[in-house]
Amino acid sequence: MNNYLILPSHAGVDEAGRGCLVGSVFAAAVMLPEHYALTGLTDSKKLSEKKRDLLAAQIKEQAVAWCVASANPQEILQYNILHATMLAMTRAVQGLAMQPEKVWIDGNRVPKDLTMPAETVVKGDAKIALISAASILAKTARDAEMYALHERYPQYGFAQHKGYGTAAHLAALQQFGALPEHRADFAPVKMMLAQGKLFE
Repeated sequence: MNNYLILPSHAGVDEAGRGCLVGSVFAAAVMLPEHYALTGLTDSKKLSEKKRDLLAAQIKEQAVAWCVASANPQEILQYNILHATMLAMTRAVQGLAMQPEKVWIDGNRVPKDLTMPAETVVKGDAKIALISAASILAKTARDAEMYALHERYPQYGFAQHKGYGTAAHLAALQQFGALPEHRADFAPVKMMLAQGKLFE
């Protein structure tokens, strides 16, 4: 899948939900054995939900170690979304049952608190199996949070748009106001809060 020297002692890291208006930002770290049977590993956004869910279960069964972590909306407000994402990634790596010798990260930024060597790969979730696996675990965890939110607030349509700023989400935000779970520093939410539009 790639031309990188990936070893079983390495971990892949990716995030999900960075661009959403509501909920936590998630990150996952995954270490895979030398031989694994995971057909169709790629960027989680290119997979159907059914395929993602299937692969997520298989990854958890076959991984040497895996961890999913998050940073909540209060932390996103406190640190901003970039630093909250780095925090979630650090937590995911630190939460692994064994610490990797090296970390491969999707994107172009390395969390400053990692204690091991790390390398970034732009679009790594489509190039490196370890990052693809992390992408899938982060995305399925993020979706699970959105389904749970949908159960509590069905009028917002979280099961459909997964918290992204779609026309339907923005219309619901306008109609019903901002939830405590919305990200207060994201522009459309900030506007609702400035107008005193809160969910009641």
